[in-house]
Amino acid sequence: MANPGYGKRSAPDQRPRTAHDFTHLPPREAAIAAYLDRLPDGADISVKTLAKTLPYGQCALGTALNRLQQAGHLRRGREKLAADSGSAHWITRSWWSRTARDDDWWAAFTRGDVPEDTPPPPTRSRAHILLAALGRETPSLSLSAADCAALAPLVTEWFARGATEEVVRHALTSGLPTPVHHPAALLRRRLTDKLPPQPPTPQQPRRILECADCGVPGRPESLPGGVCGGCRDGYAPARPASLLPAPVIHARADEIRAAMSRKREEGTPV
Repeated sequence: MANPGYGKRSAPDQRPRTAHDFTHLPPREAAIAAYLDRLPDGADISVKTLAKTLPYGQCALGTALNRLQQAGHLRRGREKLAADSGSAHWITRSWWSRTARDDDWWAAFTRGDVPEDTPPPPTRSRAHILLAALGRETPSLSLSAADCAALAPLVTEWFARGATEEVVRHALTSGLPTPVHHPAALLRRRLTDKLPPQPPTPQQPRRILECADCGVPGRPESLPGGVCGGCRDGYAPARPASLLPAPVIHARADEIRAAMSRKREEGTPV
């Protein structure tokens, strides 16, 4: 496992795992992809760590990871996270998607605007199942299939606002009148009148992707396949110079201020 906060992070809205997820990849890349897919979030998926476990050298693993990135399964970059104190810091991320994504999807992901996948929906939703089960627990609340289908969107809204199934069930079954003449109408009224408030909107993290070859950050549009234009054309852009240590910067600032003071005392232009 990587240090807390680092390592593999699974992208959202992935399709269920199947035996054919990576058959479009060459054998080596498919084997590595299957291994990465089964690692838990937070696992160290750096080349050095993978080389200790998989039967490939670091060079081969580096090439394979780049190919997985070009195929849309992997992106590497940084993410800006806000702390409870209000400050923010950058975290290195390696985002993994079992479902291959195109550049437009990854661009939307970096903006916090991920399009939903369109796998076949389940025959009955979580809300529909809860409503259908009410009649077994409380016979006076027995509903028809049509009633369940009509009320399910209201229950789904409760779930979207953070309510658990137990909270919904308690709101619908506690303090019932005797007798219940119209269970569907009663439940609709309760689902509407007792609807929890909207939770506060979480701050979307800011994400930056990096080139798989040179590591230079850039906008998603400038990194098709996760590689910058310079690396695709055969030359890598110069890396930015490393920042000077804070004591050196402070000492230099003191020198500049002292020189400016001497200029003022001498009456010469600063």
